[in-house]
Amino acid sequence: MAESSFKGIAGQFVTSYYQIFDADRSQLGQFYRLDSKLSFEGDERQGAANILEKLMSLPFQVVQHVGTTVDAQLLDGYGLLIFVLGQLKTDDDPPHMFSQTFVLKQFGDSLFITNEIFRLGLHHQ
Repeated sequence: MAESSFKGIAGQFVTSYYQIFDADRSQLGQFYRLDSKLSFEGDERQGAANILEKLMSLPFQVVQHVGTTVDAQLLDGYGLLIFVLGQLKTDDDPPHMFSQTFVLKQFGDSLFITNEIFRLGLHHQ
């Protein structure tokens, strides 16, 4: 991956991922592999099937992600680190801030998520 294009690739990935997530979560499996790892609010999952199971089990019907900022760094030429800060609107709930981190790795001509961390911006006492 050329260093000059990684920020554009990160932006395209984030846009595509959230469009698919918001429209039809069942299609998100294409972003993961057997060795992919997800930490979603502390719930750890590994493998495309287990990650998709978690994402499909989320208790909302309607979802909209609005990315506020997308930061990206090239990882020693083999991958891409992406950090997203944004708002998440589900069903009739008020919007909540969220942060999400992706590590993408190139396999052939495609990029896949190898690691992902998601947290809502809620204050827990």
